[in-house]
Amino acid sequence: MSEADGYFNEAVAADYDTSSAEMFQPEVVGPTVDLLAELAGDGRALELGVGTGRIALPLARRGVPVCGIDMSHAMTSRLRAKPGGEAVDVTIGDFATTRVPGAFALVYLVFNTINNLTTQDAQVECFRNAAAHLAPGGSFVIEVGVPELRLLPPGQTAVPFQIDATRWAFDTYDVATQGLTSHYVTLVDGRPQYRSYPFRYVWPSELDLMARLAGLRLRHRWEGWTRSPFTHESRQHVSVWEKPAS
Repeated sequence: MSEADGYFNEAVAADYDTSSAEMFQPEVVGPTVDLLAELAGDGRALELGVGTGRIALPLARRGVPVCGIDMSHAMTSRLRAKPGGEAVDVTIGDFATTRVPGAFALVYLVFNTINNLTTQDAQVECFRNAAAHLAPGGSFVIEVGVPELRLLPPGQTAVPFQIDATRWAFDTYDVATQGLTSHYVTLVDGRPQYRSYPFRYVWPSELDLMARLAGLRLRHRWEGWTRSPFTHESRQHVSVWEKPAS
């Protein structure tokens, strides 16, 4: 594994689009890009954790100038190889701290990417980095799941989220540290392969406090990209924080 690429190395990048195929469906990508394009308006957008370009590429096709930051050479090489990949200006680095030139109307993190930062300090720095890139009046958007702790009975730490004939996947939680590890067991040619990835889960209220520390204020919180209301039963949220205009 390349240290620079972290957990998103060549082996992961090679089948990322296939293993996450449901996230590339038009009914998922379309509403996401619709809302992000609206928030970007006539300005530029910056994606933190741009990956293989699932959202950056269709957003650029809408006419929004898009830049991206990502630590993985393997993932971003897939982005550059796709049609239109040259339109997305990618910088290799840690999206919690890496700066790119200019100001942006929109900075965004999708598909639980904020959880890839495995300490609270790193997540706080991410908010500060986003705020530093935003022009006054700009928006910072995060899509992330609500921690599934309600599914854990006393003494249990694991929650399965995928079970089929060739793939088993489950999350394990450490509530003392807000640690979350996703585990995958996949049958390949009849032989099991195991992978695991560490994350840090984060609560909506905790994100709001991080935003306040960065000088941002909550503008919207929805259950998803179609702007359905966020409730106590919601399993994910799309939150929009705003940098004050003055």
